[in-house]
Amino acid sequence: MGTPKLFLKIAAIALFALGILLACSTFILAGEDSPHWAYGGAGNPTRWGRLDPSFATCAVGRDQSPIDIGNAVVGAPAAIEFNYTPVPLVVVNTGHTIQVNYVEGSTVNIDGEEFELSQFHFHTPSEHVLSGQAFPMELHLVHRNVAGKLAVVGVMIEEGITHPTIDTIWENLPEETETSAIDRLTINAADLLPSSKTYFSYTGSLTTPPCSEGVKWNVLEEPIQVSEEQIALFENLYPVNARPIQSANGRMIERHVN
Repeated sequence: MGTPKLFLKIAAIALFALGILLACSTFILAGEDSPHWAYGGAGNPTRWGRLDPSFATCAVGRDQSPIDIGNAVVGAPAAIEFNYTPVPLVVVNTGHTIQVNYVEGSTVNIDGEEFELSQFHFHTPSEHVLSGQAFPMELHLVHRNVAGKLAVVGVMIEEGITHPTIDTIWENLPEETETSAIDRLTINAADLLPSSKTYFSYTGSLTTPPCSEGVKWNVLEEPIQVSEEQIALFENLYPVNARPIQSANGRMIERHVN
Protein backbone atom coordinates (compact mmCIF):
# COMPACT_ATOMS: atom_id res chain seq x y z
CA MET A 1 0.00 0.00 0.00
CA GLY A 2 3.00 2.31 0.48
CA THR A 3 4.26 2.21 -3.10
CA PRO A 4 5.65 5.41 -4.64
CA LYS A 5 3.05 5.05 -7.38
CA LEU A 6 0.20 5.23 -4.87
CA PHE A 7 1.75 8.24 -3.12
CA LEU A 8 1.97 10.01 -6.47
CA LYS A 9 -1.71 9.26 -7.14
CA ILE A 10 -2.73 10.67 -3.74
CA ALA A 11 -0.65 13.77 -4.41
CA ALA A 12 -2.42 14.12 -7.73
CA ILE A 13 -5.74 14.48 -5.92
CA ALA A 14 -4.43 17.45 -3.99
CA LEU A 15 -3.15 19.06 -7.14
CA PHE A 16 -6.48 18.62 -8.88
CA ALA A 17 -8.38 19.88 -5.86
CA LEU A 18 -6.31 23.06 -5.86
CA GLY A 19 -7.29 23.63 -9.47
CA ILE A 20 -3.79 23.57 -10.90
CA LEU A 21 -5.26 22.66 -14.27
CA LEU A 22 -7.87 25.44 -14.33
CA ALA A 23 -7.04 26.64 -17.79
CA CYS A 24 -6.96 23.32 -19.56
CA SER A 25 -9.75 21.41 -17.83
CA THR A 26 -12.24 19.54 -19.96
CA PHE A 27 -15.64 19.24 -18.31
CA ILE A 28 -17.68 16.06 -18.52
CA LEU A 29 -21.45 16.14 -18.47
CA ALA A 30 -23.12 14.49 -15.49
CA GLY A 31 -26.35 14.51 -17.47
CA GLU A 32 -27.85 16.40 -20.37
CA ASP A 33 -29.08 19.28 -18.21
CA SER A 34 -26.68 18.86 -15.27
CA PRO A 35 -23.91 21.30 -14.37
CA HIS A 36 -20.39 20.32 -15.36
CA TRP A 37 -18.26 18.87 -12.59
CA ALA A 38 -14.92 17.12 -12.61
CA TYR A 39 -12.02 15.96 -10.45
CA GLY A 40 -9.61 18.63 -11.72
CA GLY A 41 -9.59 22.14 -13.11
CA ALA A 42 -12.36 24.66 -12.61
CA GLY A 43 -14.85 21.90 -11.83
CA ASN A 44 -12.68 20.25 -9.15
CA PRO A 45 -14.13 19.04 -5.80
CA THR A 46 -13.27 22.24 -3.93
CA ARG A 47 -15.64 24.09 -6.27
CA TRP A 48 -18.51 21.58 -6.54
CA GLY A 49 -20.67 23.50 -4.08
CA ARG A 50 -20.44 26.65 -6.21
CA LEU A 51 -21.14 25.08 -9.60
CA ASP A 52 -24.90 24.96 -9.10
CA PRO A 53 -27.37 25.63 -6.25
CA SER A 54 -28.34 21.94 -6.28
CA PHE A 55 -24.71 21.12 -5.35
CA ALA A 56 -24.61 23.40 -2.30
CA THR A 57 -24.44 20.48 0.15
CA CYS A 58 -20.99 19.63 -1.26
CA ALA A 59 -19.76 22.83 0.41
CA VAL A 60 -21.97 23.28 3.47
CA GLY A 61 -22.85 19.71 4.47
CA ARG A 62 -21.47 18.48 7.80
CA ASP A 63 -21.79 14.73 7.18
CA GLN A 64 -19.82 14.43 3.96
CA SER A 65 -17.99 11.44 2.48
CA PRO A 66 -15.40 10.01 2.09
CA ILE A 67 -13.62 10.08 5.44
CA ASP A 68 -10.61 8.56 7.14
CA ILE A 69 -12.06 5.54 8.90
CA GLY A 70 -10.08 5.46 12.10
CA ASN A 71 -10.71 5.36 15.84
CA ALA A 72 -13.73 3.15 15.30
CA VAL A 73 -15.65 2.00 18.34
CA VAL A 74 -16.85 -1.57 18.73
CA GLY A 75 -20.38 -1.57 17.38
CA ALA A 76 -23.29 -3.66 18.55
CA PRO A 77 -23.67 -6.88 16.57
CA ALA A 78 -25.08 -5.81 13.23
CA ALA A 79 -25.00 -8.55 10.63
CA ILE A 80 -24.57 -7.71 6.97
CA GLU A 81 -25.99 -10.32 4.60
CA PHE A 82 -25.54 -10.21 0.83
CA ASN A 83 -28.14 -11.80 -1.43
CA TYR A 84 -26.76 -11.09 -4.88
CA THR A 85 -27.70 -13.08 -7.99
CA PRO A 86 -26.17 -13.19 -11.51
CA VAL A 87 -27.55 -10.64 -14.00
CA PRO A 88 -26.85 -9.82 -17.67
CA LEU A 89 -23.78 -7.61 -17.95
CA VAL A 90 -24.54 -3.91 -18.53
CA VAL A 91 -21.46 -1.68 -18.39
CA VAL A 92 -21.71 2.12 -18.56
CA ASN A 93 -18.78 4.47 -19.14
CA THR A 94 -20.32 7.50 -17.42
CA GLY A 95 -17.53 9.96 -18.13
CA HIS A 96 -16.65 9.89 -14.43
CA THR A 97 -16.23 6.16 -13.81
CA ILE A 98 -17.03 2.66 -15.03
CA GLN A 99 -20.41 1.54 -13.71
CA VAL A 100 -22.22 -1.80 -13.87
CA ASN A 101 -26.01 -1.55 -13.68
CA TYR A 102 -28.04 -4.17 -11.85
CA VAL A 103 -31.61 -5.30 -12.45
CA GLU A 104 -33.99 -5.85 -9.54
CA GLY A 105 -33.67 -8.91 -7.36
CA SER A 106 -30.31 -8.57 -5.56
CA THR A 107 -30.25 -7.21 -2.02
CA VAL A 108 -28.17 -6.57 1.06
CA ASN A 109 -29.64 -6.88 4.54
CA ILE A 110 -27.94 -4.61 7.08
CA ASP A 111 -28.98 -5.13 10.69
CA GLY A 112 -32.43 -6.29 9.58
CA GLU A 113 -32.97 -3.54 6.97
CA GLU A 114 -33.13 -4.58 3.31
CA PHE A 115 -31.70 -2.56 0.43
CA GLU A 116 -31.77 -3.37 -3.30
CA LEU A 117 -28.58 -3.23 -5.37
CA SER A 118 -28.92 -0.79 -8.28
CA GLN A 119 -25.34 -0.41 -9.52
CA PHE A 120 -21.67 -0.60 -8.64
CA HIS A 121 -18.74 1.51 -9.80
CA PHE A 122 -15.04 2.18 -9.19
CA HIS A 123 -12.73 4.93 -7.92
CA THR A 124 -8.96 5.36 -8.04
CA PRO A 125 -7.28 5.78 -5.67
CA SER A 126 -9.58 4.69 -2.86
CA GLU A 127 -11.87 7.44 -1.60
CA HIS A 128 -11.97 6.19 1.98
CA VAL A 129 -8.79 5.43 3.84
CA LEU A 130 -8.50 3.00 6.76
CA SER A 131 -6.59 4.61 9.63
CA GLY A 132 -4.66 6.66 7.09
CA GLN A 133 -4.04 3.77 4.70
CA ALA A 134 -5.12 4.35 1.11
CA PHE A 135 -5.66 1.65 -1.51
CA PRO A 136 -5.17 1.72 -5.29
CA MET A 137 -8.92 1.45 -5.95
CA GLU A 138 -12.29 1.29 -4.21
CA LEU A 139 -15.54 -0.37 -5.30
CA HIS A 140 -18.90 1.15 -4.34
CA LEU A 141 -22.03 -1.00 -4.39
CA VAL A 142 -25.02 1.35 -4.33
CA HIS A 143 -28.33 0.21 -2.81
CA ARG A 144 -31.74 1.77 -2.14
CA ASN A 145 -34.61 0.65 0.08
CA VAL A 146 -38.35 1.03 -0.50
CA ALA A 147 -38.32 4.39 1.31
CA GLY A 148 -35.62 5.70 -1.03
CA LYS A 149 -32.84 5.62 1.58
CA LEU A 150 -29.37 4.88 0.20
CA ALA A 151 -26.86 2.37 1.54
CA VAL A 152 -23.44 2.05 -0.05
CA VAL A 153 -21.06 -0.85 0.55
CA GLY A 154 -17.41 0.06 0.01
CA VAL A 155 -14.82 -2.57 -0.90
CA MET A 156 -11.13 -1.70 -0.87
CA ILE A 157 -9.06 -3.02 -3.78
CA GLU A 158 -5.37 -3.83 -3.47
CA GLU A 159 -2.79 -5.02 -6.00
CA GLY A 160 -2.40 -8.78 -6.20
CA ILE A 161 -3.69 -11.57 -8.40
CA THR A 162 -5.86 -11.16 -11.49
CA HIS A 163 -9.58 -10.98 -10.70
CA PRO A 164 -11.72 -12.87 -13.26
CA THR A 165 -14.86 -10.76 -12.68
CA ILE A 166 -12.91 -7.55 -13.26
CA ASP A 167 -11.54 -9.11 -16.44
CA THR A 168 -15.08 -9.72 -17.66
CA ILE A 169 -16.01 -6.07 -17.06
CA TRP A 170 -12.80 -4.61 -18.52
CA GLU A 171 -13.12 -6.77 -21.66
CA ASN A 172 -16.51 -5.19 -22.40
CA LEU A 173 -15.83 -1.51 -21.74
CA PRO A 174 -17.81 0.91 -23.92
CA GLU A 175 -16.61 4.24 -25.23
CA GLU A 176 -17.06 7.29 -23.00
CA THR A 177 -20.75 8.09 -22.21
CA GLU A 178 -21.83 4.86 -23.92
CA THR A 179 -23.28 1.57 -22.63
CA SER A 180 -22.43 -2.05 -23.41
CA ALA A 181 -25.24 -4.53 -22.80
CA ILE A 182 -23.98 -8.10 -23.21
CA ASP A 183 -26.93 -10.47 -22.93
CA ARG A 184 -24.77 -13.56 -23.42
CA LEU A 185 -22.69 -12.70 -20.35
CA THR A 186 -23.79 -12.61 -16.73
CA ILE A 187 -22.05 -11.14 -13.73
CA ASN A 188 -22.52 -11.61 -10.00
CA ALA A 189 -21.53 -8.80 -7.64
CA ALA A 190 -21.07 -11.41 -4.91
CA ASP A 191 -17.83 -12.37 -6.65
CA LEU A 192 -16.44 -8.91 -5.81
CA LEU A 193 -16.83 -9.33 -2.04
CA PRO A 194 -14.04 -10.44 0.33
CA SER A 195 -14.45 -13.54 2.44
CA SER A 196 -14.69 -11.58 5.69
CA LYS A 197 -17.77 -9.41 6.15
CA THR A 198 -16.45 -7.39 9.08
CA TYR A 199 -17.26 -3.79 8.27
CA PHE A 200 -17.20 -0.18 9.42
CA SER A 201 -20.40 1.87 9.46
CA TYR A 202 -21.08 5.59 9.60
CA THR A 203 -23.59 8.11 8.24
CA GLY A 204 -22.32 10.14 5.31
CA SER A 205 -23.09 11.36 1.83
CA LEU A 206 -22.71 10.67 -1.86
CA THR A 207 -19.11 11.28 -2.89
CA THR A 208 -20.16 13.00 -6.13
CA PRO A 209 -22.49 15.96 -6.73
CA PRO A 210 -25.04 16.69 -5.37
CA CYS A 211 -23.29 15.18 -2.28
CA SER A 212 -26.67 14.31 -0.71
CA GLU A 213 -26.41 13.33 2.96
CA GLY A 214 -28.17 10.62 4.94
CA VAL A 215 -26.30 7.81 3.13
CA LYS A 216 -25.70 4.68 5.20
CA TRP A 217 -22.04 3.77 4.59
CA ASN A 218 -20.71 0.27 5.20
CA VAL A 219 -17.03 -0.20 4.33
CA LEU A 220 -15.70 -3.75 4.43
CA GLU A 221 -12.43 -4.11 6.32
CA GLU A 222 -10.85 -6.83 4.16
CA PRO A 223 -9.79 -5.79 0.63
CA ILE A 224 -10.07 -7.80 -2.55
CA GLN A 225 -7.22 -8.18 -5.03
CA VAL A 226 -6.88 -7.28 -8.69
CA SER A 227 -3.75 -7.36 -10.82
CA GLU A 228 -1.39 -4.49 -11.55
CA GLU A 229 -2.54 -4.64 -15.19
CA GLN A 230 -6.20 -4.40 -14.20
CA ILE A 231 -5.49 -1.33 -12.07
CA ALA A 232 -3.47 0.23 -14.88
CA LEU A 233 -6.28 -0.26 -17.38
CA PHE A 234 -8.72 1.65 -15.19
CA GLU A 235 -6.15 4.34 -14.43
CA ASN A 236 -5.66 4.82 -18.15
CA LEU A 237 -9.34 5.76 -18.40
CA TYR A 238 -9.64 7.63 -15.11
CA PRO A 239 -6.24 8.55 -13.60
CA VAL A 240 -7.88 10.17 -10.54
CA ASN A 241 -11.61 10.01 -9.82
CA ALA A 242 -11.66 10.19 -6.03
CA ARG A 243 -13.05 12.99 -3.90
CA PRO A 244 -10.60 14.17 -1.21
CA ILE A 245 -11.13 13.13 2.40
CA GLN A 246 -13.79 15.13 4.26
CA SER A 247 -13.91 16.03 7.95
CA ALA A 248 -15.60 13.44 10.15
CA ASN A 249 -16.96 16.28 12.33
CA GLY A 250 -17.22 14.03 15.35
CA ARG A 251 -19.33 11.36 13.67
CA MET A 252 -19.37 7.93 15.27
CA ILE A 253 -17.65 5.20 13.28
CA GLU A 254 -18.47 1.65 14.35
CA ARG A 255 -16.71 -1.61 13.58
CA HIS A 256 -18.96 -4.64 13.28
CA VAL A 257 -17.36 -8.09 13.43
CA ASN A 258 -19.12 -10.66 11.25
